[in-house]
Amino acid sequence: MPTLAPGMAWLVLLVAGLCEVAWAIGLKYTEGFSRLVPSVLTLSAMVVSVVLLGWSLKVLPVGTAYAVWTGIGAVGTALLGMLLFDESRDVARLVCIGLIVAGILGLKLVTK
Repeated sequence: MPTLAPGMAWLVLLVAGLCEVAWAIGLKYTEGFSRLVPSVLTLSAMVVSVVLLGWSLKVLPVGTAYAVWTGIGAVGTALLGMLLFDESRDVARLVCIGLIVAGILGLKLVTK
């Protein structure tokens, strides 16, 4: 794969993080990888997510990229868990999710 411009590397990292959300949520629907279609989709999202993360690492620092990737995954999965699976929406949980978002934005702002 060609090397990315810094702005494009961040976009690729965002998509990688969204794919991480997709596979994390997909795990719930695989029912222990006993359902074929959800399992194939989940495994595909895993592969795409890791490949895109690796591609973004050609430009971005590994610590920053990994933290942002997992942060996007954690925030997205927590929010979708609330929407899809009626998980807790208490204030403390939302504040903690907000702190993760602040960390992601902070890393983006301090990384060239």
